[in-house]
Amino acid sequence: MRQIDATLKPRIRRRSVFEYVAWIVSILFAAGILYSVATNPNFQWAVVAEYFTEETILRGLLMTIVLTVISMVAGTLLGLGLAIMRSSSIKPVAAIASVYITFFRGTPVLVQLIFWFNIAALYPNLTIGIPFTQFQQEVDVNALMAPVTAAIIGLTLNEAAYMAEIIRGGFTSVGKGQIEAADSLGMSGATKMRKVIIPQAMPSIIPATGNQVIGMFKETSLVSVLGVAELLQSAQLIYARTYQTIPLLIVVSLWYLVMTLILSYPQSLLEKKYSHSSSVIPRKARKVVPPEPDDVTAPVTLTDQEGVSR
Repeated sequence: MRQIDATLKPRIRRRSVFEYVAWIVSILFAAGILYSVATNPNFQWAVVAEYFTEETILRGLLMTIVLTVISMVAGTLLGLGLAIMRSSSIKPVAAIASVYITFFRGTPVLVQLIFWFNIAALYPNLTIGIPFTQFQQEVDVNALMAPVTAAIIGLTLNEAAYMAEIIRGGFTSVGKGQIEAADSLGMSGATKMRKVIIPQAMPSIIPATGNQVIGMFKETSLVSVLGVAELLQSAQLIYARTYQTIPLLIVVSLWYLVMTLILSYPQSLLEKKYSHSSSVIPRKARKVVPPEPDDVTAPVTLTDQEGVSR
């Protein structure tokens, strides 16, 4: 018969008087704020409703989503490469990755965006090709570095630095015994990374990546300084013409809130999945044949803690 671990039983907590008082004060405070927001005519809720699904706002929202997807995908791939370099035993390779991560994490992303947008001041022309051959092509950096291009480059390079640290943290969560077992089987470095380290590091990496996606979605508002017509810039173009600043900012805030809630749902599912997979014992692992003195063939069921420890 399966034993029930006492630590897994639900706990019944007795609520104190202070907790009931805190509930009443919180509800009254929230009701007061909602009443003030709903009845204050300066919020202009009719204007908010008018522009919430306006075409310019929706195009800006689409641009925000596109920037988020491209920057996250490219930043994750570049971050994976940086994490591998940072974990390398070759010192110069690890040093290059370390300098990159330190620089991009240590400077504001807004400054980086403006820098990339004005990179043509340093390098007006670039020559791409194979040295000492005729295969060379000159590129006009000023024409290449459009606002959208500078936004994607700036967000991607900055995100790669953060993703590199997240992925490297996942690498360090893999047990040393697993790596030694892979070494004993004669796996190469690439095979060990692909078949042993990365699959076992994913439970640590994916939940943190979900937080980065939500952060990136809101961080795209910074590219409005470059003139990219994302969500905030689209609202700014409208209220520069109509002078309805507050209602348009409410529209932008509501869209950011809606999208954040939508992105939070799959993130919470991933967190539950990986936290569950790391705490629940597989069925096959529950049944083992213990070395009992009187009956060595009788199966015994382990408790959750016993299974996890073993």
